[in-house]
Amino acid sequence: MKTQVYFIGAGPGDRELITVKGKRVLARADVIIYADSLVNPALLRWAKKGAEVHGSAGMTLEEVRQLILQSVKAGRVVARVHSGDPSLYGALLEQIVFLREHGIEYAVIPGVSSVFAAAAALRTELTAPGISQTVIISRLAGRTPVPEDLRSLAAHHATLVLFLSVASIGKVVAELQAAGYPADTPVAVVYRVSWKDEKMVRSTLQDVAAAVNESGINKQALIMVGKVFSPDLKSSDFAASRLYDSTFSHGHRRATVQPVMPARAFIPAKAGIHRKRGKNDAW
Repeated sequence: MKTQVYFIGAGPGDRELITVKGKRVLARADVIIYADSLVNPALLRWAKKGAEVHGSAGMTLEEVRQLILQSVKAGRVVARVHSGDPSLYGALLEQIVFLREHGIEYAVIPGVSSVFAAAAALRTELTAPGISQTVIISRLAGRTPVPEDLRSLAAHHATLVLFLSVASIGKVVAELQAAGYPADTPVAVVYRVSWKDEKMVRSTLQDVAAAVNESGINKQALIMVGKVFSPDLKSSDFAASRLYDSTFSHGHRRATVQPVMPARAFIPAKAGIHRKRGKNDAW
């Protein structure tokens, strides 16, 4: 069966952060339904002449579904364009389940999430060895309930990224403090990353609420928490990756330097006691 519906991640804002595949599908779509409150309209410059374009900000879910259904029945190719990556807070599942129920073929084309665009803007690594090897992505509960409470997630002290929560920055701080985060924990708040009006607040847990309120940021921002967001990290603060360690062999490279083994303490045998070396002896 021919695929007629494509869910495309448009990236965080900069129109050049759409994937090559996403751009190619967008350029041949007959019908484009895009999240006009979040997706850069400059992407529409790649739409073909005569393409039918709909902004979905003012549409209901049922209106979007019916527009897709009618377009497919008319033999048209549909590009449903989401901000960032469709798999993160993209209201994707409620659309693709509908298509499955109607026997309609679809494909999902991933995009650059604002999480990764923000990490790039902050010039850091989310999973720095020796600091954190885990990234937790979540949000505060609002009109949409959140099954996992923030305090229990924060108890892991992993790298933490919060969507859709900046309007309640004071509550976020209180939950993180209750989870044991130190007052000096680095926090970055990134507003509309990769857009021309991108704004960034770097602070600590104890001061970030005041800094965010002073900045005027109250929507379309990520809250990013953890030591990896410190602007003053030094090489002594984290461990280097083993992948490029000269003492570490792997499938593509053999170690060029032998690791230094710790010296073993010499314990002399008691006088008059002798035994043969056993096969399981390590000395």
